[in-house]
Amino acid sequence: MPSPGMTRRTTRVPPAADPRLAVSLGPLRLRNPVMLASGTCGYGEEFAEFTPPGVLGAIVVKTVTRQPRDGNRPPRVCETASGMLNSIGLENGGIDYFCETLLPALRTYPTIRIVNIAGATTDDYVALAKRLDGEKGVDAIELNISCPNVAHGLDFATSPPQTTELVRAVRRATERPILVKLSPNVTDIVAVAKAALEGGADVLSLINTLQGMAIDWRRRAPRLGGITGGLSGPAIKPVALRMVWQVARAFPKAPIVGIGGIASADDALEFLVAGATAVQVGTASFLDPAAGRKVVEGLTKVVDDEKWESIESVRGTLKSSEAGPPA
Repeated sequence: MPSPGMTRRTTRVPPAADPRLAVSLGPLRLRNPVMLASGTCGYGEEFAEFTPPGVLGAIVVKTVTRQPRDGNRPPRVCETASGMLNSIGLENGGIDYFCETLLPALRTYPTIRIVNIAGATTDDYVALAKRLDGEKGVDAIELNISCPNVAHGLDFATSPPQTTELVRAVRRATERPILVKLSPNVTDIVAVAKAALEGGADVLSLINTLQGMAIDWRRRAPRLGGITGGLSGPAIKPVALRMVWQVARAFPKAPIVGIGGIASADDALEFLVAGATAVQVGTASFLDPAAGRKVVEGLTKVVDDEKWESIESVRGTLKSSEAGPPA
């Protein structure tokens, strides 16, 4: 699908430990399909001892906003059956703090570096994209249009026309490749994916967290200070797989990043078979900060065992991909 706006800026290819794991994600070339998800790895340094950035295909740093944000009131995290709820509220120091204090270290990481941004208005996203377009060490931008934990966080992601308008405005503002992170809190994920592609998205990231809630019945109170939060972890993997499959079937040439409950090589391969090109490891890193590295190691073993020449060969190979739901 044609994308209006600026020509994408290409990225250098990091040296690959195993070229069989390398994948092309739109204009990005990753040494392997494993990324760390925004909001779960800080700015990379926090996990470097356990999952060095150089072993990953990419890292997606914690969301950056135009102005500093204090985030939501605590408690901000709550464990649930097979997952967790978070209501962080996009706490961060703002774009100036990020560029001046955090970006210098990020520039040294020998991997693809993706900066996740969010705003309340189109102008916010455009201003952030323009600022990052002039900074070294930013290989791509991920638009967080799907955070369920802040006011107006889902406005763009639940309206296809607004999605197109926003992505098109950001596309005109930057040469960086654009990933758009989609929300599962919609009735038709394909319609929103189509809108993002029409606006000029290079890559689709799906899914963000599902809106959820936990209650302490003894206190008659919610367990989160923000009352509701975003559900992540193994509990949402079936939903994420279904949405990746739907979008990949509708747009087989669109580069897709699968997100949701990925903790092992088997999890990652399920997403690749469903049609994703790459995956992001998120909540699993809270349980094991080496989870990202272990997924890469697991994929290497599978490629060896299966004698694949390239892991890209398994993308979209679900045998029932042409079948529809039962009548």
